Amino acid sequence: MKTIRQFGSIAFVMGLFTMLFVGMPWYVTVVDDPVMPWWFRTAIFSLLGGILIVLLTLALEQRKNKMPLEDFEVSETTSKIVVLNTPQVPGREITELLGMVQGHTIFAIWLGKDLSAIVRLILGGELTEYTEMMGKARKVAMNRMLTNAEAIGADAVINVRYTTTSVVGSAAELLAYGTAVKLIT
Repeated sequence: MKTIRQFGSIAFVMGLFTMLFVGMPWYVTVVDDPVMPWWFRTAIFSLLGGILIVLLTLALEQRKNKMPLEDFEVSETTSKIVVLNTPQVPGREITELLGMVQGHTIFAIWLGKDLSAIVRLILGGELTEYTEMMGKARKVAMNRMLTNAEAIGADAVINVRYTTTSVVGSAAELLAYGTAVKLIT
């Protein structure tokens, strides 16, 4: 699949460069002749075909490698670790600070949902596609943070915070972090 996608990428780049660096100068100099030469048409079809091949192989690869939701860590956590956004655990004494723990993920939605969200952006209302995406991202980041806390023997994670940034287009990174602590039992 990677080889086919790489072939598509090469066809795309060759078509793009031929159109830009050969086709455009040709068109500017021979503007009175409306017939396109074979090499210019080939460059256009290479560009479009390359895009198509890359998109198809990515779609097939994603479908083939799609993990079940439980493998993708979007289910609610079953951890016994106490998670708070306060600096203390009410009624419990902190005996040891184990350090910062974090979990992060980068999520994106497929183009179809992205287009739906753009239409909703124009018409108004909640962008449910992004709400769902960020909800899943939050669960994944939290579960990864708790996995890190369990690995160092924490009883609780205090001062938990979330932060998010836009990576590219409709992809967003979500980071969950806090301080892992040991409690008196």
